Amino acid sequence: MRRREFIIIIGGTAVAWPLAARARRPAMPVIGYLHGQSPDRFPHLMGAFRQGLNEAGYVEGRNVAIEFFAAEGRTDRLPALAADLVHRQVALIVTTGGTAGALAVKAATTAIPIVFFAGDDPVKLGLVASLNRPGGNATGVNFFNQMLEGKRLGLMREMVSAAELIGVLLNPSNANFQTQLTDIAEAARKLGQQIRVLNATNEQDIHAACRTLSQLRAEALLIGSDAFFNDRREQLVTLAAHYDIPTIYEEREFTKLGGLMSYGTNLADAYHQVGLYAGRILKGEKPAELPVMQAVKFEFVINLKTAKALGIDVPPGLSARADEVIE
Repeated sequence: MRRREFIIIIGGTAVAWPLAARARRPAMPVIGYLHGQSPDRFPHLMGAFRQGLNEAGYVEGRNVAIEFFAAEGRTDRLPALAADLVHRQVALIVTTGGTAGALAVKAATTAIPIVFFAGDDPVKLGLVASLNRPGGNATGVNFFNQMLEGKRLGLMREMVSAAELIGVLLNPSNANFQTQLTDIAEAARKLGQQIRVLNATNEQDIHAACRTLSQLRAEALLIGSDAFFNDRREQLVTLAAHYDIPTIYEEREFTKLGGLMSYGTNLADAYHQVGLYAGRILKGEKPAELPVMQAVKFEFVINLKTAKALGIDVPPGLSARADEVIE
C-alpha cells in the first residue's frame, strides 16, 4: 500500500470513530418551552428556571435541550404553538404563558408531561383534578397574580387616598378576565372607591384608554395582570408618565422602568420551582403525583423618583411595607 493511501484510510477511520460513538449515545431529552411573551426579555427569570433545572441534575446543552416557542404577548398564537410542540414529540412541555398558555398546552396533549405556570385556580380551570394530587399529565405553580387585583387597588388607594376616580385597564381576552373584574369590583365596593374599567386588546386600545382616563380626570390607574400588558411595559410606563397618572402594575420590571408601584408574585422564585419540577419529571416522577405548588413569596416595590416627579408624598407606612424602594 502506498503511503498516500494509508494516510487517507487512517484519517477516515479517525473521523468514523467519534461519529460511531455519538451514534451510540442516547439522545438527550428535549423540553418544549412555551413562553407567553419572549424569554429573551426576562433573562433573570430564565436564569431562575435554569437554576431549578440544574439543581435537579439537568444542564442545558449537556444533558437536556430546550426548544423555545414565544407567543410575543399574543394569546391567539398559543394553541398553534402548543400543537407544534406536541407534533415535535418533546419529552416535556413547560409553559409560562400564564393561564392561556396552560390551557392551550393541556388541550393539545393528554400524554406529554406538562409543567404550567398559571395565575388562577388550576382545579377550576380543569388543568388538574386537585392541588395535592393533580391526577393527569400536568402539574405546576399557581402564582396568584391575576387574583391580586383587589390588593393592588387597596395599595393604590393608600398612595393616593384623595383620589375620587381610579381607572382600571384590563384585557377582555384574558382567560381570567371575569375573575379580575369581580375581584376589583368587590375591593372597590369595600373601599368606597369609584372606578372606571377600560378594556384593551392591542396597542391602539391602550392609547385610547389612557386618553379617556385623562379626559375623565382619573387620578390613578391600575394595570391588570396580563401577558399582553407585560409585553408592552415600556409603552404603558411611558404613557403613564405622559399623562401624569400614578399607576400600579403586577411586576417589578414596570417599576424599574419608571412605574410608580408594583405588587405581585416573586416571579424568580416561581420560575425556579418550575425548573425543579421539570427536572424531577425528566428523572421519572409523574405529574399526577406532584402537588401543584402555591406561590408564597410576594414583592411590593415603590419608585420614589417617580413619586417625586408626580408630586406624591409616599405615606411612611406604605414605604415601610415595601420590599424594595427605588430612589
